[in-house]
Amino acid sequence: MLAFANAKINLGLHITEKRPDGYHNLETVFYPVKIYDVVELTDAEQNSCGVRGTDIPGDARDNICIKAFQVLQQDFALPPQKITLLKNIPVGAGLGGGSSDAAFLIKLVNDKFGLGLSVPQMEDYARALGADCAFFIQNRPVYAFGRGDQFAPLDIDLSNYYLVLVKPPVHVSTAAAYLGITPSISSTSLKDLIHLPLENWKTDLKNDFEGPVFMKYPETEQIKTRLYDAGAVYAAMSGSGSSVFGIFRSAIRLTDLEKENQVFYNV
Repeated sequence: MLAFANAKINLGLHITEKRPDGYHNLETVFYPVKIYDVVELTDAEQNSCGVRGTDIPGDARDNICIKAFQVLQQDFALPPQKITLLKNIPVGAGLGGGSSDAAFLIKLVNDKFGLGLSVPQMEDYARALGADCAFFIQNRPVYAFGRGDQFAPLDIDLSNYYLVLVKPPVHVSTAAAYLGITPSISSTSLKDLIHLPLENWKTDLKNDFEGPVFMKYPETEQIKTRLYDAGAVYAAMSGSGSSVFGIFRSAIRLTDLEKENQVFYNV
C-alpha cells in the first residue's frame, strides 16, 4: 500500500510565548499544498525504512516514519514492515515534509491492518512525533495554536489563485531559527487577520521567523522581494524556512528564479 503525502505552507506565524517545558506556543494557519512524497508499506521480515529521491540528513533507521510505525507497534500486534519513502518535498524548507510522511504512515497502517483508529486517536499518535504532524491527519486548512498541534477549522480556499513556491539551496534548522525569536502576543489574533481580504495580507500577516532567517540567509528575503516584483498578491516564508511562496492571480513563469533554486508551480 502507498500514500501520497503532501506538504503545507504557513499563512502567517506568530510565536506567542515560551512554555515551561521548553517548547513555544504559537499561532499559524496551515494550508496544504500539492507537493508530494510517496510513502509505501510492504510486508517484511523485520522493520526497515529506505529513502530514495531527495537526501535526508541522518540515518534512515531514525527516520520519523519508522518511529511512527514503532509507536503503533507498541500498542498493536503489527507484523514487521518495510517502509519505502520517495522524497520530493524539500528538506529544511518549512514545508512539514517529515511530519506529513509520518502522519500518512499512521493512516496507511490504520487502513492496512484495520485498526479502527478514529481521527482524534490518529492525531494523538501524530502529536507524539512532532508539533505539526497531527495537522496532516485531516489535512485541511486550520488555525493552529498551542505548540501548533491544536486546531480550529478555517474556511480558506486559494484554489482560484496560482501558488508558486521557491526553495533556495539552504537548509534552515528550526531549532536555530527559534534562537532569534522574542515571543510576543499580537494585539489581533491571526484567526481574525486571515479573514481580511487577500490584498491586506501583505501588511497584516507576519511570519516571526522571517527576521532571523532573512538576516542569516539574505537570499530568502531576496526571493520574497522578487515574488512581489513579479506581481504576487502575497508572499511569505513558510514556517521556519527556507522556502518562500507567492500567491498570484494568474499563471506565471519565473525562469530567473529557476537558475539557482527549486521552483514549484501551481502548488
